[in-house]
Amino acid sequence: MRNILVLGAGVIGSSIASLLSHTGDYSVHLCDSDGAVLKRIGEQNGRILCLDATNRADLVQYLRQHPIEAIVSALPYYCNPLIAEIARELGLHYFDITEDVAVTRQVQKLSLGAETAFVPQCGLAPGFISIVANELMTHFDELDTVKLRVGALPVNPSNALKYSLTWSTDGLINECGNVCYGIQDGNEVALMPLEGYETVGMDGLLYEAFNTSGGLGTLANTYDGRVKTLNYKTLRYPGHREKILFLMNDLKLNKDRETLKRILENVIPKTLQDVVLIYVSVIGKQNGVLYEENYVQKIYPQTIAGKLWSAIQITTAAGLCAIVDLVLSQTDVYQGFVAQESFKLSAFQENRFGRFYRR
Repeated sequence: MRNILVLGAGVIGSSIASLLSHTGDYSVHLCDSDGAVLKRIGEQNGRILCLDATNRADLVQYLRQHPIEAIVSALPYYCNPLIAEIARELGLHYFDITEDVAVTRQVQKLSLGAETAFVPQCGLAPGFISIVANELMTHFDELDTVKLRVGALPVNPSNALKYSLTWSTDGLINECGNVCYGIQDGNEVALMPLEGYETVGMDGLLYEAFNTSGGLGTLANTYDGRVKTLNYKTLRYPGHREKILFLMNDLKLNKDRETLKRILENVIPKTLQDVVLIYVSVIGKQNGVLYEENYVQKIYPQTIAGKLWSAIQITTAAGLCAIVDLVLSQTDVYQGFVAQESFKLSAFQENRFGRFYRR
């Protein structure tokens, strides 16, 4: 039995706790600073406790008093440097679902020389998308262009944005407002968010795509100098980007994110009726001939443990749990900073949590 502390009991954190607990192989300690959230969850996800994880003294005290092996952070991205620092101090494995580039760099710095694993950016994008892209890239002798495209969308959009809040509002604003990174002409470059507009067709439907921050994970670093073009873009229904540009740039709400967050959460509904779109294209040479390989998938909501889970809930929670499972089963292999592209696609898909991604 492995003891895991999950920080944050929101939709994703409680889902992670539920998946791990139901295996019978994990003893999950699920904590949140909001007692009302914990009361709604109940005991079905393991042991629950009211604890402010941003209070260093309280968190360290709890960890010293319990045989915790790993910390999973489902907290907002800006909380994670402290959590990673504590994990390093106490010799614990660390996992998170952040998309924030700066936070990931801090985690990487903290992990130098660690004997435990530090695995940020678990989940869908970054996360699974990097595993898929890396797998396809290994099929080529020479790489030319690699495109990663991911979207989490309502199946039945009913507002002008053609969008629903399927995940963290902070994360949504962060990815649309922060600098993006990719590779152009063989060199790593900074790219502006919401730029790089294009359209992508899937199953007869047309989507728009544009630059967003964080989804590429560490792939740009891993493949710097080895591929001509590499980039990540978010998929949305046509017309979404124009309105987000108006909010972020014309109204200058990228500089007043708290106001933007209040606006979005007051008027944009949440939904469990969503679809996750995954699209990866790799072009390069195989035996001297130019080829293209694709990975295209749509994931819809599923009933798990008697409850309907949204597609983004499934892909994020299952993605992280699969990585936790793989790392803790081979702690002698995974030490220090571990990039998502370190994991084999076949190992991920064969995992009991990775099965939710099977086509």
